[in-house]
Amino acid sequence: MRAAQTRKFRGKNQAPKWTKPNDGQVSVMVLPLAVTDPADLARLEKLYGAMWSIKRAVQRDVRAKVDAYWAAHHEREERGAKAVRQRLGLFREALERCAYKHLEDSGHLKHHASKALAMHMADEVWNGVQRHLFPDATGRRSGRPKVGRWYRFTRIPGRARSHTTANKWETFRLVGTLTGHVMACTDGGQRVLMQPRRMPTPAKPDGRVPTDKGMRRANWWDHAGPLAVVFAGGPAGKRGDLVLPVRIPQGSGQWARVHHFLDNPGRWHKVDLVRRRKASAPGGWVYEAHLMVLGPGYASPAVQLMRDRAARLDRIGGVDGNVSNLSVVSFPAQLDGGQPVSTEITLTGAERARLEKEANKRRGRARALERSRRATNAGQYGLSKKQQRRAERRAAKSLKPKAVTVPGGARAARSDGVPKQSFRGDRLSTRYRDQRARQAEAAASSAEHRRHRARLVAREIIAAHGPVLVVEDCDIRTWFRLWGKRLSQTTPGMLISALTVECEAAGGRLVRASTWSTALSQHCLCGERVRKTLRDREHKCTACGLVGKHDLVSAALAAFVRYTDVDDPKTAFLDTTASRNAQITYAQALEEALRESTTPNPNTPRGAGRVAVPRQRGASAPRIAGQRNRATPDEPRPVRDHTGAPGPRTAYSPQLTLW
Repeated sequence: MRAAQTRKFRGKNQAPKWTKPNDGQVSVMVLPLAVTDPADLARLEKLYGAMWSIKRAVQRDVRAKVDAYWAAHHEREERGAKAVRQRLGLFREALERCAYKHLEDSGHLKHHASKALAMHMADEVWNGVQRHLFPDATGRRSGRPKVGRWYRFTRIPGRARSHTTANKWETFRLVGTLTGHVMACTDGGQRVLMQPRRMPTPAKPDGRVPTDKGMRRANWWDHAGPLAVVFAGGPAGKRGDLVLPVRIPQGSGQWARVHHFLDNPGRWHKVDLVRRRKASAPGGWVYEAHLMVLGPGYASPAVQLMRDRAARLDRIGGVDGNVSNLSVVSFPAQLDGGQPVSTEITLTGAERARLEKEANKRRGRARALERSRRATNAGQYGLSKKQQRRAERRAAKSLKPKAVTVPGGARAARSDGVPKQSFRGDRLSTRYRDQRARQAEAAASSAEHRRHRARLVAREIIAAHGPVLVVEDCDIRTWFRLWGKRLSQTTPGMLISALTVECEAAGGRLVRASTWSTALSQHCLCGERVRKTLRDREHKCTACGLVGKHDLVSAALAAFVRYTDVDDPKTAFLDTTASRNAQITYAQALEEALRESTTPNPNTPRGAGRVAVPRQRGASAPRIAGQRNRATPDEPRPVRDHTGAPGPRTAYSPQLTLW
């Protein structure tokens, strides 16, 4: 008798498996959603609430299963780890069934979310669990899975588009065309592109359209008007599709980027729904659609020209990251001409003052939040020493006790120090929530500003030193344990990550070298070992007499690191013969480069460095309201000195600033 077959959730595809074209390159464009209808906003908030409930339930189940998996060490030795995972349900399909069960058992969640979204959320939870169960190439595992927080739940993943079956999308769909959007916002091309503040919600196409097999009813696939994100996988038929209008980025220099991503709908691959904190928005959140496109991202003509020039630079360089600066030194690849070039990225006095001002604002916001929490939950805090002494003085004088609105003492706790009431049980005022949203918004804006500046600095570095660089393989987490928040000012890890991306975009690579096999900070270019501590910021070699900055000398030595296997940092070794040859070849020029930065000033005047690109057919940009038509200059404008007279551009600058 045949055993009863279990329910089959997924089957083998009959068609050949689809693969990503263009070497798997993907890019993402952020499309703001103009959600102004209160009904649509309420549905969107309920959708996020439902998906958060499903994700939290799956995370709690997974956390218990992971604990049981590591506790069953005897069973793992006898039956194997895979058998234990199968028994506990620690695999992708089991988590999907777990999410289905939570969705069906709840009842009310089915009115807001769909099974497809529950499956995608379970897949996202599995990605984190997978990094915990299985080590990566270096043997490291992620930490124990945790249950996330509501305010950090910002992304609802969508399903990728089917590129083998026509008109087969699920969850979030981007409908419409760029041409239809522009024509709707320019009144048929009669005026400039001006998107209204309250974007109208596109209507679903009505009527019947011809097909190869006859006529069919029109649907969202036939919509050729303004762009919109449609969620059609929710409660079917009862409340209709959730249509969210899209506002395309509008401004100077934005049209080429918009045209690159939105002009070809065949490359649209996936849409994720993302929310971002904004205190001034209704509900405290603004919503975005992150569109994943098959193909490379957009690079402006000026950036592409800079990368092409950097790719033609036949140079080798080294990078040395530190807590207070980032040093880069490069040489001609063949050591047969040219000059060594050095760059030192530091913080100036004005930049430090700006960072201190921002830190004061953060401390002020934190104090305001603490005062608001104490005032709202006065019963959970005791009096401070000053308030207690004042109360004792008034009691000694038989005066009426004065009410304390903001107690300044410690929180009421048990004998073991645990608060009697958890912080999440406190009552929070509307002012507190608004201030907390503004604090999160300011932190996100500051982080994005640092990432943007890191990209700009990385482009300037490869423009001067080329895309072939070597850096020490250091763990930034160790630096944070030693120096703490000081690293948030110079952000060496963010700069090195941006350098990695820019080097690959320019056709090169940022290679990492082990500190144990090279010991760059303890050697000289002549090959002698010069021991230095972190306090010694100057390099002095008694054998050859070389004097220079500690970090610049280490960066110069990194340019002469060789590898047995480039992909393995442990196989790196220092080629002292080549470094000594460079020291003899360049002599005085090398000593000058190791004393201070010798790179040209990266700051160019407004309009300089732009490249005139011929306009292609079909890619004409509409005239945007408030945008001036500026001619591209053939030559950089002359730079005026402090006297106001025109003069030549400065050739060298002592340092390259971070901000």
